[in-house]
Amino acid sequence: MVILGVALAILLSPGWRTVREKFLSWHFFKMSLSSLPTGFWVDVRMFLIIEAIVLVLGLAIALIRTLPAPVLFPVRAVAVVFVDVMRGVPTLILLYIFGFGFLALGFSFIPGDETILGGAALACSYSAYVSEVFRAGIESVNPSQPAAALAVGLTRTQALRYVVLPQAIRAVVPPLLNDFIGLTKDVALVSILGPQEIARIAQINADYYFNYTPYVAAAVFYLVITLPLIRIVDHMRYRGLQRQNALVLM
Repeated sequence: MVILGVALAILLSPGWRTVREKFLSWHFFKMSLSSLPTGFWVDVRMFLIIEAIVLVLGLAIALIRTLPAPVLFPVRAVAVVFVDVMRGVPTLILLYIFGFGFLALGFSFIPGDETILGGAALACSYSAYVSEVFRAGIESVNPSQPAAALAVGLTRTQALRYVVLPQAIRAVVPPLLNDFIGLTKDVALVSILGPQEIARIAQINADYYFNYTPYVAAAVFYLVITLPLIRIVDHMRYRGLQRQNALVLM
């Protein structure tokens, strides 16, 4: 009933005709479909590469922060500063710093490709968040688990690899997927540096046609990826609750 009421309010609003012409024009929607897939493929490739980097870098940072060895204190301090800074600075500002600030330094080893620089900014930002997710998963494992592994003769490294990490990763998969749903959308922020990805192409089309329907068409492309991921996260949470209830009943 609420959805029906909202729909009727929109359809009966004084500006509905203008909104329909400016945002929901089927004519301009079809025209946008010829150029948006190319930009969307750029987004997909960026997302897949950045996701792989984030998983590896986030897990490495989490492991560094959870290892108690005193000799690793300087490395832990660097990891803490990295996470604090990357989480504290807005992603948009990081993109400007990576895309324009680092490039202005003039070092030959810094790539001039804005796509690479923007991807590096997103990878650093999301690695900080993902490292905290991994760290929470590692710390959620009961201390008796690694203690039992050490008691049966495993080394600390083996206990971490075969006992702690499998349980930690299994526990954090749903929140990790939530982070990656956010990443699929934040990839569009790289467009501020100039790459011709789907959000940038939609902006060009909207400026050319004097119509905002290309933005709606781009949103549909994003939904193709995000909606299945959202359903997967909900399913995994439901399965996790089922397992918890089964253990309680036992």
